[in-house]
Amino acid sequence: MANKRVAVVLSGCGVFDGAEIHESVLTLLALDRQGAEYQCFAPDIPQHHVIDHITGNEMDESRSVLVESARIARGDIKALSEFDSDDFDALMLPGGFGAAKNLSSLAFDGPGCSVNTDLKNAVSAMIDSGKPIGALCITPAVLAKILEGKAATLTIGNDPGTIDAIESMGGQHQVTTHGEVVVDERLKLVTSPCYMLDSSVSQIAEGAEKTVKVMLGMA
Repeated sequence: MANKRVAVVLSGCGVFDGAEIHESVLTLLALDRQGAEYQCFAPDIPQHHVIDHITGNEMDESRSVLVESARIARGDIKALSEFDSDDFDALMLPGGFGAAKNLSSLAFDGPGCSVNTDLKNAVSAMIDSGKPIGALCITPAVLAKILEGKAATLTIGNDPGTIDAIESMGGQHQVTTHGEVVVDERLKLVTSPCYMLDSSVSQIAEGAEKTVKVMLGMA
């Protein structure tokens, strides 16, 4: 039996303006340890902005989401516009502010946000094909927007503001803590809060591992 193939969507490199690096790397580790093959993708677009991760201040420069994501993928990455759901058994979304700034405008516009067209197309294609999607940290809130009107059941942990946003977008939120996952059997969504909680790297590893295990079991 062939290994299951998973597409991993990144949103840059760094928690404050891109993909959360620990969540991304630990997702790839979990996939590899559980016998899955993976391919990283990212939209070929400019980052919303660049943040100095020491000071938290915005920097006067521009960067590419795809080029920055390639740092995590060790160069083995494709533009999200090239994604074909026929080639994959599952889709995985690590978190980080890039999901709310680059993959969507959630960080700025809340429930009225827009979502990157390539990501919308990828998620919609997987849903239509009955293939599972795993999402960590803030990315379940982006899924709630894409699936607005479908009453998706998911979690981002226990942050009241984000829960309100998810529910105003028609999602059904379940409060969780470290390492817990929420499964929407109907839409085949598997979500876990990770760094939406005050977490250790070991707790992030546990959340990623459990999410990947359940997701692959649904593939």
